Amino acid sequence: MTTEAAEGTKSETHEHGPRMLWAQHAPEVFKAMIALDAAAKRGLDPVLVELVRIRASQINHCAFCLDMHITEARKAGESEERIALLAAWEEAAGFYTEKEQAALALTEAITVLTDGFVPDAVYDRAAAHFDDDELAQLIATITTINAWNRFAVTTRRAPGQG
Repeated sequence: MTTEAAEGTKSETHEHGPRMLWAQHAPEVFKAMIALDAAAKRGLDPVLVELVRIRASQINHCAFCLDMHITEARKAGESEERIALLAAWEEAAGFYTEKEQAALALTEAITVLTDGFVPDAVYDRAAAHFDDDELAQLIATITTINAWNRFAVTTRRAPGQG
């Protein structure tokens, strides 16, 4: 396949609108997700929550969630510089606290699950910065945004859709 053909195929698959508005067809699931989302972030710093949501959404290529959570991060007081550098947070470590870095490393490990598990070193790093209650909430927040990403990507939600 030529490069042009490959690019054409890729762009053709993403130029059309959403496949479905799943929340309308599964309203009880949507309501449960809203409740889970609210419960998961309880007790966590709102800026940290948005950093985690943005990072997972970057990994999952979820433009809808990226748009939403970048907007929410700005509302929570996050700087444009830190939002812009988030995809390369390890190289820009000086812009993020040790606690944020630990949360971002855990976000990547839970989101990707490359080897089928979260490495002990990543978990232990997070556990050093979060007490058990906070860590449980953080894990729930990471898991929840990954579920939201999968709903949005699968149904092709686009940025700006309500």
